[in-house]
Amino acid sequence: MKISGARTEPFAAIRKRALVRAGAQVSAREVAAPDAASFLGLGEADLTPQVQEALSTLMTEIDDLRNEVSVLKLRLNEAQFQADQDVLTPVLNRRAFLREMKRVAAFAQRYGSPASVVFFDLDGFKSVNDRFGHAAGDAALQAVARRLLANVRESDVVGRMGGDEFAVLLAQADKETALSKAASLAAAVQDTPVEFGEWSAPLHISWGVREIAPGADPEEALAEADAAMFVRKRRQT
Repeated sequence: MKISGARTEPFAAIRKRALVRAGAQVSAREVAAPDAASFLGLGEADLTPQVQEALSTLMTEIDDLRNEVSVLKLRLNEAQFQADQDVLTPVLNRRAFLREMKRVAAFAQRYGSPASVVFFDLDGFKSVNDRFGHAAGDAALQAVARRLLANVRESDVVGRMGGDEFAVLLAQADKETALSKAASLAAAVQDTPVEFGEWSAPLHISWGVREIAPGADPEEALAEADAAMFVRKRRQT
């Protein structure tokens, strides 16, 4: 674990400085803070102007390398974020969502904490594309994603499984809790029609819930939630 603000000065130097404050006879060189010269084992006699210039150049290059490493870490984080994001909507893609499901399933197995997954499918989405065009369909998918995100906790995860299918991973939620939450999420999606240009269209969504068994395979749990959605949809038609 990296501790922010921790001292990097050797304990020996700190101890010698404390001895000086206590009145002990210690040379100034012994209490000096470690620098590039002491790190390289150079004494005062070795610090010619040429050596000092070389050390200054070395320290500058080290600082430059540190800056480059910081930039590379930032770019790596950005690349990871992009790799996890759905290409169209502001939620995780299927791969990243399944990874989070695996993590939660492992947590449930270790600590006995409940978790559930809700599978959502937009009803009649093809007719939106056929009637208004694919740009309107994209706007509808983006609206669904935003509404799901706006109505879950920070500990929950929203993902797009592909096409017009979404899933929500509910941490600390058993099946009964998830059923209640799924109904409220569906209402949040359906309560307001989607507007795009001059058209306005209502959204209809079906859903299914599956509680995630400890150590469950993410693909199987997601497929079971999908199946529950399909059964529920057939009962309502």
